[in-house]
Amino acid sequence: MILDANLKIFSGSANPELAAKIAAELGMELGSVTIERFKDGEIWVKFNENIRGADVFIVQPTNSPADHIMELLIMIDAARRASARRITAVIPYYGYARQDRKDQPRVSITAKLIANLIVGAGANRVLTMDLHAAQIQGFFDIPFDHLYGSYVFTDYFRKKAIPDLVVAAPDVGGIRMARSYAKRLQADLALVDKRRPRANQVQVMNVIGDVAGKNVLFVDDIVDTAGTLVEAAEAMKRHGANEIYAACSHALLSDNAVSRLQESPIKEVVVTDSVWIPQEKRFEKLHILSVASLFAQAIDRIHNEKSISILFDVEK
Repeated sequence: MILDANLKIFSGSANPELAAKIAAELGMELGSVTIERFKDGEIWVKFNENIRGADVFIVQPTNSPADHIMELLIMIDAARRASARRITAVIPYYGYARQDRKDQPRVSITAKLIANLIVGAGANRVLTMDLHAAQIQGFFDIPFDHLYGSYVFTDYFRKKAIPDLVVAAPDVGGIRMARSYAKRLQADLALVDKRRPRANQVQVMNVIGDVAGKNVLFVDDIVDTAGTLVEAAEAMKRHGANEIYAACSHALLSDNAVSRLQESPIKEVVVTDSVWIPQEKRFEKLHILSVASLFAQAIDRIHNEKSISILFDVEK
């Protein structure tokens, strides 16, 4: 990739390792930025190099804590005030995406609120991967590019050449993603019908599809507490499935997720490095794939005004 001096890539503190890998894929180093906190936790940002007229990409997933969102907003504002020509918020994981609609009285559509804040801060473009709800793209009135983790997952599982493979969605909401994976991997499709009595609690109702004697690959965008995934895997085992794998784009691994997955019938949990996974959350079954190359290709194409549709065609 041939890039010019007007391209600048900076990282917030949420996932500097991924940002550094992206920059390395492009044959460059991360730009210098200072991020400090006052004693009360207030965030202060300064770009340590000239970015006037530059094409600036700020890499920052917005997973918990909320400081990551504030950091991104402040970095965007600082870049705008430093006269950057264009500011792209590179958000490998778009946090608060699960609050994408008003599904009960007196609640916030927080995914839209975050979109408003990003645009209001001065972002000219957003680049993200595997949104929890695709309609969030419509919350933005600026160019929005949506990449798909299937770009790296399908390559990995093709190489494993798992026989008698069935791709499964752990819930109805994931059926479109599962269908895409099944098409790419030339596998059958299954679905777990579930009911969620309350947040982060799942009750499996039925398994739709033939999984007896088959190997199952669950695909999902987020593994948070792992309650859905583990319940679905146990249901598959009860229906006669052999080996069970899981591919989840964003490994939040909250609460007791690590112990749940360790003790579950899932043989391997494959995730991406869209969010930083601390050492204490890494376990024997976990395999991490990097999406640095995917984001680097997208940044290269955006910077050089080329189409990136080849990177986000989920039906390819």
